[in-house]
Amino acid sequence: MMKGVSIVGIGTDVGKTVVSAIISEALSACYFKPAQAGDLDNSDSMKVERLTSDRVTVAPEVFRLKTPMAPHGAAKIDGVEMRVSDIEFPRTDQPLVLEGAGGLMVPLNENNETFLDIYKKSGLPIVVVSRHYLGSINHTLLTIDRLKLEGLNILGVVYVGDENEVTESIIERNTGIKQLARIPLTEDLNPAFIKAQSAKLKGLLYELS
Repeated sequence: MMKGVSIVGIGTDVGKTVVSAIISEALSACYFKPAQAGDLDNSDSMKVERLTSDRVTVAPEVFRLKTPMAPHGAAKIDGVEMRVSDIEFPRTDQPLVLEGAGGLMVPLNENNETFLDIYKKSGLPIVVVSRHYLGSINHTLLTIDRLKLEGLNILGVVYVGDENEVTESIIERNTGIKQLARIPLTEDLNPAFIKAQSAKLKGLLYELS
């Protein structure tokens, strides 16, 4: 049985890749993003590799799509069919950090498969990444509710950016899911920042043991 975590964002641009890098560093993990759409010269896998130490390994993507848009649309333009059955997880002795694209229900193809199906296939416990903006309470609650409905184990929420005590208390009270860490926004995103923030998530080693 694989050990590790799946990183699930409540939407796009909430900080999933930075949190993935931090958790990968904390766990000395293997990072894996199954599908990259656009930015192939500066992919999320490349960013994680630059930001982490040599304790982290980065597995290649299964699908590398040229167009910077939702993966199922990019795949259609590229003439590629993405299926959950095509995704093989890296064979590694390290914990796996699995990052999807966008939010939980982002389509993978036109056959009703979504990134949720990849998370279910992995069976890994979930870290939800949330960031405060107008509508984020709804997005966070919907994400957690669907994960619970599917029977997936949620380890907790990582918040990116400044604290919003009112919002965070509502989310915890409604879901029973606790905060794992808060990651500040920074204009100086570098390996030193990732290493410093990884100390906040060392407790995941205990959670996953």
